[in-house]
Amino acid sequence: METRLIAILVRLLDAAQGNRPKPRRRPSLKELLAIRQALLNCVIDCDSPTAQRLRHKIGQSQTPQDLWLLRIDAYQIISQRYNQTVAAKRINALMADFQGWVDDKQLTRIK
Repeated sequence: METRLIAILVRLLDAAQGNRPKPRRRPSLKELLAIRQALLNCVIDCDSPTAQRLRHKIGQSQTPQDLWLLRIDAYQIISQRYNQTVAAKRINALMADFQGWVDDKQLTRIK
């Protein structure tokens, strides 16, 4: 629910600034599952209750944009388990999976 709210707010802010989202084709189920799996693989070795909740959110997400917003939660979980360097490396590796599904200006690397 909170990821949808964030996505709606981003769209509203873009619209207020005159930015119109580019129409994107809808991902096939196979493509959406591949993106979900890539995000799940990032936190596969994290076993906290927060990680379990994130896995559930990933499974419920319906769009690549929703999944892209969950990467922030994944980053925090990985940082807690390991450190920020490991988390940034894993999250940055996801960029290729989201290429073409998320607006290019949102595809930024974590430093």
